[in-house]
Amino acid sequence: MASDPRDAAGPAESAPIVRVERFRAAYGEKVVLDNVSFDVAAAEIVVLAGGSGCGKSTLMKHMIGLYPPAAGRILILGEDITQASGVRREALLRSFGVMYQSGALFGSMSLIENVQLPLEEFTDLPPDAIECIALTKLRLVGLEQAANLLPAEISGGMQKRAAIARAMALDPRILFLDEPSAGLDPITSAALDQLIIDLRHLLGVTFIIVTHELPSIFTIADRCVVLDAARRTMVALGAPAALRDASPDPFVHAFFNREAKVPPAGAAR
Repeated sequence: MASDPRDAAGPAESAPIVRVERFRAAYGEKVVLDNVSFDVAAAEIVVLAGGSGCGKSTLMKHMIGLYPPAAGRILILGEDITQASGVRREALLRSFGVMYQSGALFGSMSLIENVQLPLEEFTDLPPDAIECIALTKLRLVGLEQAANLLPAEISGGMQKRAAIARAMALDPRILFLDEPSAGLDPITSAALDQLIIDLRHLLGVTFIIVTHELPSIFTIADRCVVLDAARRTMVALGAPAALRDASPDPFVHAFFNREAKVPPAGAAR
């Protein structure tokens, strides 16, 4: 088994690559999440988990700078992403890549054209260099032979892989994945989980992943941030197996053990 790339991290990597401090998300008067705080280390795989409507995707959208927090801060590489401007904000935005739930590939463009797009938009590289880089990214996700196919000509799992390749186009240090296993069969989902693990070990990239798929969580996550819609906050942070086996929180225990009924918070189990 390959060693964890975090084991070789030097002093420069001792600070968290992402920090969420006393975060609150609100739409008008409606508070979706409040008092959420956690750090993400370099080359760590952290899953944002919880039931439907708990704010997983909302939190991720704030983390990538689409919305400013109602309170608190989100730091990327030590800088507040909502306060950065100009060249510095552009550099922060280029420090991460995003794969959306649907893949969001452009249907009229081939896979290689989709991966080339960020390079064409944000670099001054010549066309032959852009093509070479795009092919390399597709090779990393096992799609080099499908480079000239359209998204409609490949499977859902291959579309997710292509979307990850595009998210990696600018060599980001962080990858945000929104429900990567959604809609996939168990075999394809397991293969995608293995790809995430392989990319972490090969590239040392940090993953922040939104999912509620328990098999994937137990396979890929170093730690889970667990959100609860009823309490509108983070209710647990830790390794998924430890949360499954030892969490004192009834909701967390029920979530990781797939229990049908969740006892009231604070009730003995």
